[in-house]
Amino acid sequence: MASPDGASGVGGSPEETELSITLTLRMLMHGKVTAGGLGAARGGAAMPGSSARITISEGSCPERITTITGSTDAVFRAVSMIAFKLEEDLGAGSDGAAAGRAPVTLRLVIPASQCGSLIGKAGAKIREIRESTGAQVQVAGDLLPNSTERAVTVSGVPDTIIQCVRQICAVILESPPKGATIPYHPGLSLGTILLSANQVRGCSPLG
Repeated sequence: MASPDGASGVGGSPEETELSITLTLRMLMHGKVTAGGLGAARGGAAMPGSSARITISEGSCPERITTITGSTDAVFRAVSMIAFKLEEDLGAGSDGAAAGRAPVTLRLVIPASQCGSLIGKAGAKIREIRESTGAQVQVAGDLLPNSTERAVTVSGVPDTIIQCVRQICAVILESPPKGATIPYHPGLSLGTILLSANQVRGCSPLG
């Protein structure tokens, strides 16, 4: 999820070190959201209003993987824009009589080997994040299909979500994934994988 590709600021201040880190954040979003709100940034282009680059997975399945890459500041700015855009869409879909702000939900995709650090001993870390940000955070118990990643669901108003994502990323940056990560691809069925495996083995044509 996160990679310290440019950690050249060793020995500098925490702020300088953070700015030197390249962060990659993966989120699972509905196709309607990505097509409507983020369509202009498709294909790895810079997201309008942020220097982060965003890539949206192709396919016809309801959900897509949205990958945001850039400096930590640029990535958090992009997450902020997405969260406020989702809140705006939720408001537009209501009858205008809703009391207060509707909660927004983001689903982060994180290697399972990093989820232990995020949860903490006896759930202490995730409880600390919930209490300090006011956001709801849930780590899925099961792996996403055909992958070694889990979904981490964050819910709340945009301000609390942004603070929550910042804290989650801080934990992940301190705990790199262990072993190889098999990324989740929405809509990739077991049958497709088996067919691909058979093709790789080079079955000879009949006749």
